[in-house]
Amino acid sequence: MTPTVSAGDLTGLLAIIPTPALPDARHWDAHTTVDLAETSRTVEALLTDGVDGVIALGTTGECPTLPAGEYEVLVRCLVETVDGRVPLFVGATTTGAYDTYARMDVLRRAGVDGTLLGLPMWQPLTERGAVDYFAQASHYFPDLAVMVYANQRAFRFPFADATDFWRGVAASAPTVVAAKCSRPGALSENRRVTGHRVNFLPSDMVLTRFRALGAEETTAFWATAAAMGPQPCLALRDALAAGDETSLEEVSSRILWATEPFVELAKDDELFASYNLQLERTRINAAGYCRSGPIRPPYSQVPDEIAAVALESARRWRTLVDHFS
Repeated sequence: MTPTVSAGDLTGLLAIIPTPALPDARHWDAHTTVDLAETSRTVEALLTDGVDGVIALGTTGECPTLPAGEYEVLVRCLVETVDGRVPLFVGATTTGAYDTYARMDVLRRAGVDGTLLGLPMWQPLTERGAVDYFAQASHYFPDLAVMVYANQRAFRFPFADATDFWRGVAASAPTVVAAKCSRPGALSENRRVTGHRVNFLPSDMVLTRFRALGAEETTAFWATAAAMGPQPCLALRDALAAGDETSLEEVSSRILWATEPFVELAKDDELFASYNLQLERTRINAAGYCRSGPIRPPYSQVPDEIAAVALESARRWRTLVDHFS
């Protein structure tokens, strides 16, 4: 058995969604937190607007804090809504192997195309341990595509520059077809040692930097900002598909302007790591495209200065949505 989705199947805009929450989700004793109706509505709106793939249950999707009993219900909602129209990747990252296995088994049984898989969120893995982790995922789930969640801040692992790690993954984890990246690092070398069978996916903010290191292999990108309205990202997607350098630079510069408050804060790695989720969820709520609801504890504290950055980013993004609509 092999995954139904390969690196070459990932093109265009992969929209990342939050996991919409019901009002009671702010309380520790909540039993039902997921707003399934809003989840389905948001995904359908993105598909109607033209996105090329959906990624759920990452950082903004609050994968580690989602109650275990709601995981399968949410997964089935996503599968039913997407209905095979575009590739669907759903996060399964937990603090260890047993719970991650259980979540990946839910994804396999539900018919999800692939999983967004980060390293266990407890103590950092060594390079050897990280390679084995993805090798085991391939061993137990040979028909489920894996997108490595290459978030260096969250998982305390130097994905962008870890060429030996990528060499090991290519040799022992055949189901790894993609990596969700935030910085190029040793991109050219990482592409080479994986035999060019892993699609290293940049964010909308760094798409042009990845493309400069290999235009033919930069076929797709991800955007959490798409949950605020995908129109700017769709314009970027269209320019990428057309190979229109002028439009790529123009749209990229507008997106960087809209995310400038975010980027400035992200220069402080620890500060951004502490408020990544809050920033994203706050600006998504403020933009109004997705009603994502309250942030699940324990990450629900949003200081005024953090909220101000998120609100300004949402305001700027709405002007781009209007411009590109």
